[in-house]
Amino acid sequence: MENLEIWEKMLTSMGIIFIVIGVALIMIPLIVKMIPSISIEKIPWILLWVYRKDGFTFATSPLLIIIGILYLIWIKLKWIR
Repeated sequence: MENLEIWEKMLTSMGIIFIVIGVALIMIPLIVKMIPSISIEKIPWILLWVYRKDGFTFATSPLLIIIGILYLIWIKLKWIR
């Protein structure tokens, strides 16, 4: 029973971290639009990738996507065993 509580706390913590990172990534394009003098090009592409075209701005984190995919694979492998 204690193992279940530990897993529950760990997954809850990881979920909160992903939510905070997601909110930050949603805010980045808005900040870039409001303050065009900010140079996003100085941030390594693995941390933040920004796509701009015709007034549309899309930002994501390839590192966050990779970590999320690896985490899901890890959970599936644990579940199968």
